Amino acid sequence: MIHVIEEAERCLQCKKPMCMTGCPISTQIPTMIRLLRENQVRQAGKLLFDNNPLSVVCSLVCDHQRQCEGHCVLARKGQGIHISSIENYISETCLDTVEIDCAPDNGNMIAVIGAGPAGITIAIEMRKMGYDVTIFDSRDRIGGVLRYGIPEFRLPKSLLDRYKAKLMNMGIRIRPNTTIGGALVIDDLLRDGYKAIFIGTGVWRPKKLSIPGESLGNVHFAIDFLVNPQAYNVGQRVAIIGAGNTAMDVARTILRFPGYHEVTIFARRNVSEASSDEIEYAMLEGARFEYCMRPVRIERDGPVFVRTIVGPDGNITGEEEGEVPFRADTTFIAISQGPKSKLVDTTEGLKPSKNGLLLTDEKGETTHPGIFAAGDVVLGARTVVEATAYAKKVARSMDEYVRSLS
Repeated sequence: MIHVIEEAERCLQCKKPMCMTGCPISTQIPTMIRLLRENQVRQAGKLLFDNNPLSVVCSLVCDHQRQCEGHCVLARKGQGIHISSIENYISETCLDTVEIDCAPDNGNMIAVIGAGPAGITIAIEMRKMGYDVTIFDSRDRIGGVLRYGIPEFRLPKSLLDRYKAKLMNMGIRIRPNTTIGGALVIDDLLRDGYKAIFIGTGVWRPKKLSIPGESLGNVHFAIDFLVNPQAYNVGQRVAIIGAGNTAMDVARTILRFPGYHEVTIFARRNVSEASSDEIEYAMLEGARFEYCMRPVRIERDGPVFVRTIVGPDGNITGEEEGEVPFRADTTFIAISQGPKSKLVDTTEGLKPSKNGLLLTDEKGETTHPGIFAAGDVVLGARTVVEATAYAKKVARSMDEYVRSLS
């Protein structure tokens, strides 16, 4: 276990902190560490929450080696500061007690569609500005991908329950089990007086391989599996097609199931797109990796591949002759996700791009006036911290828009 005080004492308090350069949301890391060293934990917690409402979540799920910790100057010749452990200690300790400064109610209602990372961030930021905020989510509990796409061993769901209490204590209303684009549509929200609407519905439509066999009974999409892993009987031998973070989450979840399981992850190229930490943990826990393998079909007893040839630039240049079958009781497809289309289909003037993501301008406003969007539904499947950072900018744009109406 990392001793956060010892780690904090190692910090050089650089005048030009490279750790902040590597942080997508510009967390004031040296100040956070200095406050901790001065026994001002509450002040450090407020600093973190004001900058990043999802600080405690990011401290657990960010790819720290590519971000803050990887940019620490001490990492050049040795071990960088374990910034994530320090941030986690402070933000988790202060989550329930941190004071949130909210402006007086301004009388304007804001609707937030989707209670994932972007939606939670927008709700908090808009409430701090004095808006009356209601969150609509299609599921029974808040969190979005945090709850239904990241395993418990990486992100305890009790944290999200604490966030719900925090939101409600701020006066934010939550309507669970409410799909906008179903019984209610965006026009209903505009009719009822919401001055601006935010869309943060994420990407929940699995992308398919478009090869024979994807409809077989022992073939599943990774994102669907992670919603409720206990609903699946995967057998002993499991193949996972795709090698990103979602594939690692599926592999590590299955390897925690009772009994013995053989899990093999297949990548088309010679590298994995997952974070180095997740790859190392997956290997440590027993996952096997097969690189340069492209699936051509899935049969009842497993997928069939051809080997690929990858050039120096990392792109596939060709394929070797011959097929390589792999016996598996269950095959998972983990090649990313796209957005669902209910909101676009039920809202005139709301336009998607060619890949189905919502079109927005540089301020986060969609092609429909007064409707804004951020997170994965705009950027595609990205990181939690990127969704949070972008949502903070969009919150300011929404405030500017509403003010322009008066």
